[in-house]
Amino acid sequence: MKLIILDRDGVINEDSDAFVKSVDEWIPLPGSIEAIARLSQAGWTVAVATNQSGLARGYFTEQTLEAMHQRLRELVAEQGGRVDLIRHCPHGPDDGCDCRKPLSGLFRQIATHYRISLDGVPTVGDSLRDLQAGVAVGCQPYLVRTGKGQVTESKPLPAGTRVFDDLAAVASHLLEI
Repeated sequence: MKLIILDRDGVINEDSDAFVKSVDEWIPLPGSIEAIARLSQAGWTVAVATNQSGLARGYFTEQTLEAMHQRLRELVAEQGGRVDLIRHCPHGPDDGCDCRKPLSGLFRQIATHYRISLDGVPTVGDSLRDLQAGVAVGCQPYLVRTGKGQVTESKPLPAGTRVFDDLAAVASHLLEI
């Protein structure tokens, strides 16, 4: 299985310090939907691992989050691809869960779902915590410069992190190798 694990906000869609709270605020980044579709069409299994503390903060409901994810799935399907799995952490920063990145609970959930090891699996994020969560379970980190990525790039990154302008560039790279 060729699996890739993507962060959501700042990688697939625009991020907001005020949180993405509705389907109307969920705006895909240029090229991201097409990139997911291209990967999917080439045989990649696409999973998403996303912190969604806006749930714990009361900014939106599970139903609204599911509507955002349904919109993502629909847009990718329109391009001939699919998002195979989405796992989210609904907790706030102080809730003491094991799924909020930089902890790796979401990644372990994905590994359990597919019954595979995540050694060498590409994970794409725009923040250090995205990369740290993946590296903790053996993933190959890819940083994109979208979202918070340009700020993150100036920090010490996990060993072996590959840096690309956006998800479309990551997809192109993975489809060439």
